[in-house]
Amino acid sequence: MFRSRSSSRCIAAALLTLAPALAAQTRHPSIDARVQRLEDIEEIRRVLTDYGRFLDARDFAAYSHLFAKDGEWVGGMGTVKGPTAIQAFMEKNIPGPNTTHNYHLLSNFEIDVHGDTATAWSRWAFIVPGPDQKPAMAQGGRYDDVLVREDGHWRFKRRTASNDLPAAGPVQTK
Repeated sequence: MFRSRSSSRCIAAALLTLAPALAAQTRHPSIDARVQRLEDIEEIRRVLTDYGRFLDARDFAAYSHLFAKDGEWVGGMGTVKGPTAIQAFMEKNIPGPNTTHNYHLLSNFEIDVHGDTATAWSRWAFIVPGPDQKPAMAQGGRYDDVLVREDGHWRFKRRTASNDLPAAGPVQTK
């Protein structure tokens, strides 16, 4: 009986010693979970910037692969779903090379990850050569995104491009 009480006391003491650490784990994500979240945010940030880079380079094959198998692009030119359809849509609406050297500036990334899904919000500005050939902002707006982890990589489930400047005008990327 003495051994039993002694063992019980040791177990109780160990539990009391471990209790704060166990409670902290339930209040705070593990280091592995925090690192995964940071890696997810960084990969999503890369998807957001690659979107502009591939669009400006007119690399619509790479651009279309930023979308999930059932991913959807929504903007002033219309709505299209699926990478193959997105690539064809962009090639039709923005034909040929970028001979005017216009480009997008992307900023203000707000990314919120929830397991294998995420949302993002960001700003865009469309820069064109001005009358003096200096960069001039032609349009500006925002992206509202839903992303999904597909085949181990983050992809757009739905990307909505909205114009703020000029107000209520269609997005023109020519």
